[in-house]
Amino acid sequence: MKVVGLTGGIGSGKTTVASMFKKLGVPVYIADAEAKKLTNTSATIKKKLITLLGKEAYCKNKINKVYVAQLIFNDKNLLEKVNQIIHPEVTKHFLEWKSKQKAIYCIKEAAILFENGSYKNCDYTILVIAPLNERINRVIRRDKSSKKDIISRINNQWTDQQKALLADITIENTNLEETQKKVKELHLNLLKMLNK
Repeated sequence: MKVVGLTGGIGSGKTTVASMFKKLGVPVYIADAEAKKLTNTSATIKKKLITLLGKEAYCKNKINKVYVAQLIFNDKNLLEKVNQIIHPEVTKHFLEWKSKQKAIYCIKEAAILFENGSYKNCDYTILVIAPLNERINRVIRRDKSSKKDIISRINNQWTDQQKALLADITIENTNLEETQKKVKELHLNLLKMLNK
């Protein structure tokens, strides 16, 4: 089965695009959601994160999001170390999931597909983009985060320009109907292209 990597910066609408593929019958793996689950359920991740960040990293057997976020979002080195703990486990989990799917291709949606090099394990990559102001407003509505926090998270990710250099195709997600049309066209093209 072929793997199509789907990514985009925070607030770009990559999860919306992923759900459009899902409606077309494509198996979709949301790496960030699975990473969150694994962070709470994997003994390997838990042990390594406590060693790295201290006992406060977990509270009542769940990741202490506020504590961890305060540590890692202002320290790129620490963020990198946390990613090195979580990503190999997510990759293992994804490969198990993929082996159970029955389709020509599946979507692997991941926020840092390019940053962590996992795009190299994809047969094709899609980048979802949207204007910066729109992204910020979407995240404020969705997470009730402050503008300052969102900008700090955006600054921790690669720019759209950096990602576009590695992406096979870029979808601008500003108008839902247009995006849906692009996704349908792309799906048909992917079926033809990946079925060879």
